[in-house]
Amino acid sequence: MENIGKLYIVATPIGNLGDITLRALETLKSVDFVLCEDTRVTQNLLNHFAIKTKSISYHQHSGVEKISEIIKLLETGKNLALVTDAGTPGISDPGNYLIAEIVKKCHAEFISASQGILKPVQDDSIVPIPGASAVITALSISGFSTDKFLFLGFPPHKKGRKTFFEELAKVEHTVCFYESNHRIKKCLGELADVLEEDRQMCVCRELTKKFETIYRGTIKEILTKNISEKGEFVIVISN
Repeated sequence: MENIGKLYIVATPIGNLGDITLRALETLKSVDFVLCEDTRVTQNLLNHFAIKTKSISYHQHSGVEKISEIIKLLETGKNLALVTDAGTPGISDPGNYLIAEIVKKCHAEFISASQGILKPVQDDSIVPIPGASAVITALSISGFSTDKFLFLGFPPHKKGRKTFFEELAKVEHTVCFYESNHRIKKCLGELADVLEEDRQMCVCRELTKKFETIYRGTIKEILTKNISEKGEFVIVISN
């Protein structure tokens, strides 16, 4: 694995295409393949910026064979870019598992090399290309303390959901998590059952997109607002 290719973790816009970075564009143009959650979504992005790089599907249902295929590409010196449908790969995203497997592979090679079997390889095969992230975007406009915060990804759909909200209410730091449009109304009702009446919230809908909307207030005040059930949501709760 001395000539292993690089895997670039490329953040893409969460809505507004103007938020892509110059470095991200350069990377997507220069790599051999783009690994993407949904090839149709990523192709729209690539077409918008006239990028001709071929894409390979990698998503939450990809199995061991797909990961082996990707590692073989890296072993043959191919450079790859990993993207998610929107935002930063690996953050509440199946890309995290792929990254972990490649880190494990590189570490195993390094240990083997350090024992004199091979020349040690540098652990620089995974390169971050930072950019948009929905959770960081929401935190930045929340007005809540961000010295310490807890990000919880998506609440469980069924099993463990009640416990999720009960434990969330006990956290002393700012808390943020994602919720789908299908469960946003249910989620707010569940928060009403566990949050203190004066605890402030910021509900962010469709961040950076045309219909971006920010709802602020206590859970009681939030429930009085006519919140659209369309789009993607980030919920931030004060400490």
